[in-house]
Amino acid sequence: MYSTGRRKTSSARVFMNAGKGKFIINKFMLNEYFKDKIKQLVILYPFKIINDDSYMKKFDFYITVKGGGISSQAIAIRHGISRVLLKHNSELRVVLKSVGLITRDSRKVERKKYGFRKSRCRPQYSKR
Repeated sequence: MYSTGRRKTSSARVFMNAGKGKFIINKFMLNEYFKDKIKQLVILYPFKIINDDSYMKKFDFYITVKGGGISSQAIAIRHGISRVLLKHNSELRVVLKSVGLITRDSRKVERKKYGFRKSRCRPQYSKR
């Protein structure tokens, strides 16, 4: 099974195969790629929501992720895992949708405008 997850400029491809519960991200194990425990919990959140650890024990997850920062990558992986679980078992849709894991977060950085310092920050106005 295969699915894609996205957040900001991060894009994660998630492959789910029969196995023993390995999480390989860009050829690293989960705890090697994401050393922060909070990021690891973000990635494993869909399994906590569905209250079924059998998916973690029966399947291996091979993930490639690129672009964005480390937090954005973690959320993109979470989105991809949610979608691949949904492809495998469509009955999980109600649970995953109620928490908002299927919906793609479409917010991106607003572009810089001409004459401005940032997207909305104008130069200071001088009256005299």
